[in-house]
Amino acid sequence: MTSVAIYARVSSARQKKDQTIGSQTAALRAHAAGRHLELPEEWVFEDEGHSGATLVRPALERLRDLVAQVGVDVVLCYAPDRLARKFAYQALLIEEFARAGTRVEFVRGPRGDTPEDQLMVQFQGMFAEYEKAQLMERYRRGKTYRARSGSVNVLGGAPFGYRYLRKTPECGATYEIVESEAALVVELFRRYTDDAASIADLTRWLTSSNTPTRTGKTRWDRSVVWGMLRNPSYAGQAAFGKTQTLHEAPGLNRRARLEGRTTPRAVKAADRPREEWITIPVPALITPATFERAAQRLADNKRFASRNSKVPSLLQGLSACVSCGYGYYRTSTTTSSGKKIYYYRCLGSDDYRYEGGRVCTNKPVRADYLDTVVWDHIIAMIADPHLIRSEIDKRLERARSSDPATRQRSRLELALAKATTAITRMIEAFQEQLVTIDELRARMPGLRARETNLRSQLDALEAQLADRDAYLKLADDLEGFLTQLRDNADTAEIPERQRVLRLLVKDILVGPEKITIRHRIPVRERTADDQHQDQDTTEGDSCPSYPLRWGRAVAVAQQRRSLGPGRAHRPGAGRRRN
Repeated sequence: MTSVAIYARVSSARQKKDQTIGSQTAALRAHAAGRHLELPEEWVFEDEGHSGATLVRPALERLRDLVAQVGVDVVLCYAPDRLARKFAYQALLIEEFARAGTRVEFVRGPRGDTPEDQLMVQFQGMFAEYEKAQLMERYRRGKTYRARSGSVNVLGGAPFGYRYLRKTPECGATYEIVESEAALVVELFRRYTDDAASIADLTRWLTSSNTPTRTGKTRWDRSVVWGMLRNPSYAGQAAFGKTQTLHEAPGLNRRARLEGRTTPRAVKAADRPREEWITIPVPALITPATFERAAQRLADNKRFASRNSKVPSLLQGLSACVSCGYGYYRTSTTTSSGKKIYYYRCLGSDDYRYEGGRVCTNKPVRADYLDTVVWDHIIAMIADPHLIRSEIDKRLERARSSDPATRQRSRLELALAKATTAITRMIEAFQEQLVTIDELRARMPGLRARETNLRSQLDALEAQLADRDAYLKLADDLEGFLTQLRDNADTAEIPERQRVLRLLVKDILVGPEKITIRHRIPVRERTADDQHQDQDTTEGDSCPSYPLRWGRAVAVAQQRRSLGPGRAHRPGAGRRRN
């Protein structure tokens, strides 16, 4: 008997509440029973409240695992747009199931494997994708219109101090003041504006009051209090459209970069200009004057913060923890004699930043000890750049003795053009019905793999040529660059030393027993008119540079093997480290 698995999906919370997925499942069960298909009860997969614009859905993941491991004769779905909203995702899933010997059928849609049925599936997929984009645009414009008309149901929910009341046939959605929470909000603003309490003090006060946050947590965070002090709802004007979606790659913090993580989509949220916000009247808890005073103090704190007026830190933005990946910041303590001692401390070692306590056990490092170790090493490297010269000479010799890559690149480009042409001809043959879908599926993976392999070889060759050009340029410029730095290194102040370090050092990884310094050597761009440009033109990551890393046996920052003699320093060697 033919086995079948059924898949149903609804995307919105309203559809989930109205149990429309139940009607889909009932129709699928009836269809399977009418065709005398065997349906085990555990082979019913339902995704409630998951968008069809993504493949990351719990039930769909289980279905794909079942098809790959056990084998199913038929996967039954109500319509193509229930399987996926994007045509590319539909084609991917249908092809994946077909490779496992599973046929996909739709209750409302084509049911055969003829070219006409496949064309109909493609059209339905494209219409579903268009419908998704149309619904999103209508949804956006509808929310904007309701916000301009003063409706609070377009907001994500009520902030702390309010209760959200859903709309009824008699009246629209509103905010209702929660007296117990509102009293805390009023006291929060009073302490911040009148008593000059810090955000840390307010956080500890709210946590000690045993009042849960809006999300039900018992521990208040500084960012939550900071957001409350900036929320215009408490002054009677809720704001809609404070952020916007940009199709750009979101930034990664230092820890994510060291772990090699990437972002799945090139989309990020950014603040929208305040003049573009749409205000919605709500019940006020504080006066506009109080809110303005709080906003003014927040702005003053940002402008006159102590971190902006301290003695500059030599390793600011360069040091990171080798254990947890978080950056180091500078802090200080005062001795009984009144002497201030500065330390570099790992962000992961602060208890107050994390609900479960610290995530790193690395101890603080005396700032003066670490600054001296790093600066002495840079001075020694400038005075005797034998390590850098030998490393560059070795790579130059390799680049000069290697076979010319021009002919190899021409051969790869010709082979890539042939592979691309073969893929295009295969698709055209399928469209002209000269080959079947089975022949297309059998031959396309090999062609795609060859195209991908050729592109990878071509990219690697381009990188090799670029490296060779950088080596040649670097060899011509190294001596003059180091001579210019050596002349000013001994008498340089902290800002000048910062510039030198940021030119020569990529980052400094601090471990419990050693530090690792990873170098980069900037290249000055020379022109016919100016053979001696200013040093400023060498700053920044945008200039061509060559990263020379101590401890080449260390593959990633998290590995903590010995780097060999002379390639690692203990912070404060020969001195006591606090």
